[in-house]
Amino acid sequence: MNQLWPTILAGVLALTAIPVTVTAPPAAGAPAARATAAAPAARATTDRAPADRPAAARKVAVLSVGGAGPYRIGARLDRLAAAGLIDWTAPGCTGVLTAGATGAWAGVIMLAFRDGRLVSVGTATVPPRSPAGASVGMSFAELERIYGPRGGLIRNDAGDAEAYLVRFGSRVELFTGHPIRPGVGWYEAGVASHVERAFRQGTSC
Repeated sequence: MNQLWPTILAGVLALTAIPVTVTAPPAAGAPAARATAAAPAARATTDRAPADRPAAARKVAVLSVGGAGPYRIGARLDRLAAAGLIDWTAPGCTGVLTAGATGAWAGVIMLAFRDGRLVSVGTATVPPRSPAGASVGMSFAELERIYGPRGGLIRNDAGDAEAYLVRFGSRVELFTGHPIRPGVGWYEAGVASHVERAFRQGTSC
């Protein structure tokens, strides 16, 4: 159960993936342009290193404990929706709502809202990367080399899953395993009381 929700979300992202090769997301006050389906050619650039892309594209590729682009932790769902930044929503546990992004972030990140406020942003793709350069696809050993004493491995309450956690005050970055292959399959950042607790308890809440 603890790995089911990230696996489902990763599948949704894979089915809806839109390459992140457009300019940076619009300001929160302006609607984001809907991504078009015409991008097989651009898709090849998604796997290029951030340094190989223009500065605007590199800016899009960062996901931190502060959020991603216009999707800032603590932002209100109704305001993001009014700005055209929410594509779809789906109810989860009591008080939690999952949502999809628009524009450059469509198909790249998954949003989680609790009581109408953004509490976490997650991804199963590369990019985005953390500010330190960590991403999906890396091994836990690589994460340890990147973060050193700032991070560490944790296990869920059931003792059957492992993740790499980096704390930033009341917020965290969490890297969980891939259900099929070795390495990180899901990267999520946000409020610790949501992100870390959900992993430890094996739920999406």
